[in-house]
Amino acid sequence: MSLSDPRSFAVRAAAACSLFAVAVVAVLGACSMANDGGKPLHRFLPATSMDDVSLAYAWLDVAEEATARNVDRYAARPTVISRTLAIWATAMFDAWAAYDDTAVGSRFGGSLRRPLEERTLQNKQIAISYASLRALKFVYPESEPWLDEQMRSLGYDPLLENEDAATAVGIGILAADAVIEHRRRDGSNQFGDDQGGDGTPYGDTSAYQPQNPADRILDPDRWQPIEFTLDDGRKVTPGFLTPHWGKVTPFAIERGDQFRPPPPPRTTTDGPRLRAETAQVLAYSNSLSNEQKAIVEFMRDGPRSTGQSGHWLRFAQDVSRRDHHDLDRDVKLYFVIANVAMDAFISCWETKRVYDSSRPWTLIRHYYRGQTILGWAGPAGGTRTMKAEDWRPYSPESFITPPFPGYTSGHATVSGACSKMLELFTGSDSYGYAERRRHCELTELSGGDFVTLDLPTFSATAEMAARSRALGGYHIPIDNDVGLKVGRDLAAWSWPKYQKYFDGTATVR
Repeated sequence: MSLSDPRSFAVRAAAACSLFAVAVVAVLGACSMANDGGKPLHRFLPATSMDDVSLAYAWLDVAEEATARNVDRYAARPTVISRTLAIWATAMFDAWAAYDDTAVGSRFGGSLRRPLEERTLQNKQIAISYASLRALKFVYPESEPWLDEQMRSLGYDPLLENEDAATAVGIGILAADAVIEHRRRDGSNQFGDDQGGDGTPYGDTSAYQPQNPADRILDPDRWQPIEFTLDDGRKVTPGFLTPHWGKVTPFAIERGDQFRPPPPPRTTTDGPRLRAETAQVLAYSNSLSNEQKAIVEFMRDGPRSTGQSGHWLRFAQDVSRRDHHDLDRDVKLYFVIANVAMDAFISCWETKRVYDSSRPWTLIRHYYRGQTILGWAGPAGGTRTMKAEDWRPYSPESFITPPFPGYTSGHATVSGACSKMLELFTGSDSYGYAERRRHCELTELSGGDFVTLDLPTFSATAEMAARSRALGGYHIPIDNDVGLKVGRDLAAWSWPKYQKYFDGTATVR
């Protein structure tokens, strides 16, 4: 058997898993699974041993790291990230389905299914590896050399090109290419050449224009851009990130406006409620506890700013370890979580674009104009009195508030969807993990003591994510409350569609 034969790489893959772990750990460090009162703690880092996790788990580590590198290069783009991770997870699922007894893929249905004697773990591993590599190179071309290195660490040749459906390599490449082709013109404007764009990859194609300039409020009910001060001292004023995203082709839901909620309160329609919601955010801002600061930072960072898609896929890995998943179950779980997150972002952004609602930054300046208020004092910590026009969320100057409208909250919508899907997939809301971290370390000049954040259930974790956005000063509470409900409703509606992919009754859309 020659070294160019993919079967020789497959035979060596199991032994190479430990090498892969060492290679990734060299980049990110070791994963600690210490206990706190009997509950496992997060570290959101790849496993140091492949003995107890599947190859799909390892590929999710690779996908998360490639995503973090993309964020380092292009800044955080949660909508874009949700799509890139969904493309990877779908390509992997479709390749795997060819070797399952009943499951069907999203693009070929059951037409790629291989004979019974070929439905081996080895072929599944080969197929998902070549599908993963192909998909990740498509969405993260800047990481191609690094991705090739990870493929070699797993024991596979990244240079193999084969579209023969009688081979596992060919299945992986065919499955990935079909998903890629389906997503190439899905409304995301990945290449910057969609009609209505300005040539910028993922740029707006909807001709959005803000109603408020950064330096004054013309309409307190509409979104306002904010000037950021970057770490190098430069001033930037980001526009609405991907305002066209509600038109992106979803995976399971029918269209972006399918779960659009009623409008938020406005100064002109429900002024007393909007004022009360704004006052609540200000009350949070001037009385944040150490635990609340830790909550804001835990849910804001992502981890490594991979957004709620990356965050909830990490939670899914916790479930994988907890429940001792095999390859089959991991592939299914990541497929579901990645796609429901993408659909939730599409739904949420359609709502944001339609209502174009303001955030606390604007509302506090509107309602308390000319007044002295108490708020977070800034990187030095504590609180101080200030003019309302000087109020800041609990956030670095380089990223004061996410650059898009408030209603509804993306964190809440995606967390509601993913938490509900984890409950439906596992048959229980039980989670049983905890996060231990130093408070203030991402926002203030010096980190404080360690605090432990309890994550007893998926639903409670989603509620923490939603609450964090009001605590941090990014959203008024209704943005989060409605977002949670929309996400949960979207997941419950979508779950039967995913089950059809598993039982073989789904049809290609």
